[in-house]
Formats: sequence, structure tokens, C-alpha cells
Amino acid sequence: MLKQLLRQRVISRLRGDSDADRLVARGLQLGENAYINASARLDGVALWLISIGDDSVIGPCVQILAHDATTRREIGYSIVAPVTIGDRVFIGAGSILLPGATIGDDAIVGAGSVIRGHVPAGKLVVGNPPLVVCDTEEYIARHRRRMEESPCWPSQGWTVKRGITKQRMREMREVLGGGSGYLA
Repeated sequence: MLKQLLRQRVISRLRGDSDADRLVARGLQLGENAYINASARLDGVALWLISIGDDSVIGPCVQILAHDATTRREIGYSIVAPVTIGDRVFIGAGSILLPGATIGDDAIVGAGSVIRGHVPAGKLVVGNPPLVVCDTEEYIARHRRRMEESPCWPSQGWTVKRGITKQRMREMREVLGGGSGYLA
């Protein structure tokens, strides 16, 4: 009972939905520790066809569609197909997952990508149509190497939610210049 209550509270906090239990009650299959940004849109027409695995992250403005109404006017029916997101998947901001999309475990979908088929497990894909760029492990290893030479900040004191100051905002902008760094 306590585990279920804690899970419901985590889901509610992560999703930013004031009635998160309603989405799960309407059929959304949601894994443990999944993060769904508050601005993400999940298909309300066929919510029960959407499955999001454990430890997966759905970024801002992502749209997940399990139905396609392009045929409705002509034949009187919409197309429906499940959308399956595996475990430990990251879906970047503004991406669109169309009916029938499947994302394998440990995959990364780059921001703004449109997925209408299968993304293999452990791959980084970007674009429309999505192109496999590299293995997820290779991508993470590259960034671990870059962290050794790049500025890195902890989240405490360096994010809006963790109390960043105006001085630290200026400092981060100056240190980064036109480059990039890492924020925990």
C-alpha cells in the first residue's frame, strides 16, 4: 500500500498533472520512476495504447499519438496503434511519436525528431526521418570524456529550483561563452 501511494505521489509530481491518477486509470501504462514533462501531450483518444517503461524521460513539448484521424472523414474510422517506449529511454524536447512507434530500451531520441517506426535498443536517433547516429553507450562515453575538459556545475545553487543567484547566472553565461558545459 505504501509503495503504491509513493508511486502515485511520484507520478503526480513528475507529470505536473493535478490528476495524474486519472491518466493511469484511463489506461496509461507507466513504469517506475518515469518522468513526463508537464508540457508533454499524451493522446487522450487512446491513452491505453501508450506504454512508458521504467526510468524513462519524456521531455518538454513531446507529443505521443496513438491515433491518426487522417482516414476518418473518408472511411469513418481513425487508425490506432500502440506506442511503446522501453526502459531508460530519453525522448528529447519537441519530438513526435506517431501511432505504432516503438522505442527500444536505453535509446535516445534527439529533440524535434519524428518517430513513426522502430528505434533499436541502445541507439541515438535524430531527425525526420530518424537516423541512427551512434550507439547510446558511445554517445555517453563521448560526453564523459568531454566533462573532463568542460565546466561542470552541481544542481544545488545552480538551477532555478535549487536557488541560483543572478551572480551565478552571469558567471555561467561568461564561463560558457559560446560553448557548452554540464549541469547535474
